[in-house]
Amino acid sequence: MKKYLLLFIIAIFVMSCSKKVEVKGKITGSSPLERIEFVEASGVGTLPLINIGLDKDGNFSGSFDAPKDGMYVINYASKQNLIYLEKGQKVNISGNGATFPNEYVITGDAKKNNDFLSASQKFLATYAGKVNLGALMGGDEAAFLKGMHKVEADINKNVDELAQKNNPSKGLLAWKKNDVKVTILNLLANYEMSHGPMSGNPSYKASKAFKDYETKLDDDKDAMVKSIPLYRQYLLVKMTPDFQKYAEANSKGKTDVTTSEMFAQYLKTKKDLSQTAKDYLLAFVMAQADIHPTSPAKNIDKIKKIIDTDIKDATIKSDLLKMQVAITGLKIGEDAPEAPLVKQDGKAYKLSENKGKPYMIFFYASWNPYIGEATVPVLKEVVNFYKSKMNFVFVNVDDTKDQFVKTSNSLLKGIQGVNVYGEKGMESEIAKKYGVYGFKLPCFVVVDKNGKIASRSFVNLGEMEVVTTLDQLTGLSAPKVNPNEQMQPQMQIDPSAQQQAPQPTAPQPAQTK
Repeated sequence: MKKYLLLFIIAIFVMSCSKKVEVKGKITGSSPLERIEFVEASGVGTLPLINIGLDKDGNFSGSFDAPKDGMYVINYASKQNLIYLEKGQKVNISGNGATFPNEYVITGDAKKNNDFLSASQKFLATYAGKVNLGALMGGDEAAFLKGMHKVEADINKNVDELAQKNNPSKGLLAWKKNDVKVTILNLLANYEMSHGPMSGNPSYKASKAFKDYETKLDDDKDAMVKSIPLYRQYLLVKMTPDFQKYAEANSKGKTDVTTSEMFAQYLKTKKDLSQTAKDYLLAFVMAQADIHPTSPAKNIDKIKKIIDTDIKDATIKSDLLKMQVAITGLKIGEDAPEAPLVKQDGKAYKLSENKGKPYMIFFYASWNPYIGEATVPVLKEVVNFYKSKMNFVFVNVDDTKDQFVKTSNSLLKGIQGVNVYGEKGMESEIAKKYGVYGFKLPCFVVVDKNGKIASRSFVNLGEMEVVTTLDQLTGLSAPKVNPNEQMQPQMQIDPSAQQQAPQPTAPQPAQTK
């Protein structure tokens, strides 16, 4: 009997520790080509945790591992909105295609938290129209501080009233209280930086009362830096003048130092910052300054080294490495990863079957808006020119194998190459290993005859670097044309998938919500 009781307790414990968030719902009036994504709003990698398709009636369902209880972003049809989720929740979301996710109805485990969140957002939208922020920012310091104290008190009063009505979780309430502080802190930073020039008093210095108020608000640094990207931005704005001086003094004679390298060195001098704050700030700067599609190979290696040596938090380290693979691709020279793939007839396929001949992997899905007229004609030209010297593997990441068969038969008809499918589409092993996300489709990776990665991850076949790489591997010489003539739309990083922060290379004003 005791044995069974112990197993029962273990089973309960395992269920209670589940990280999975299960989401389902219906978006009326939606298009089957649209997708829903969930992104951790407070993370540093800001990559989609899941990409979910909708059926012809607008129904959708999926589950994903939630890194933590907290704020997430819903992406749909180039629009975003916040939602608060906790690990292990079952959430039902519904809305209308014309207004979703700006407006949505939520039921299930997450209802009370998001009723609270929605009500607080509505209050802020209304309240912002009643506050003459321009007058406060342009007024004298005493009037500005008085105004800020009132704004803080009014918002917190509303938060307390809504908390009594909706009974949100302690985590969400704590986040909201800190969110109010961060909003005021950014207004204070903006005032301090702009008041001198605006008032015609360039010698303006903030008073003790101003600094004391700032210190009072800035009392929960680690919690705020972990959960609120706007706080990271606030800290960067405050550091910028000092960092600029440091960079000027330590960059003499150095021409190839990246912003991330210089900022990592600078952080080592900041004894007043916790390691947690340093990790988040350095990750924030790296994501903005040096992790981008056109990073030179030498800079990619530098960033990986900084991630390995200077970032101590394991989750941040992992997220940054995933982001780097997603944005720049796998490291040139390493083995091309294998992953389960199947042909239309159900037979398994391995990328290593191409060994002895260079090949290009082309990732695509039927729902991607750039796949048709923008990509296929250029792809056909590339294949026809190089097919005598290299192979082409077309990897479909649609939601079902049936859709793969239909898409490959119609879209790639007449184009020489191997058509294969990654089981589970965007959640497939092949997509994860090659850093394939919805914002990156379609994309291309070149592999040499030894099975080694030979190029960064491309999203545009019109780039001269693609032609140069293919020429080198095949010994052919493609006609040189203006790449703009064949250029497909460039990869667009989703706004919610890159937190906007000022580069710490020159003073910039703090942004407010």
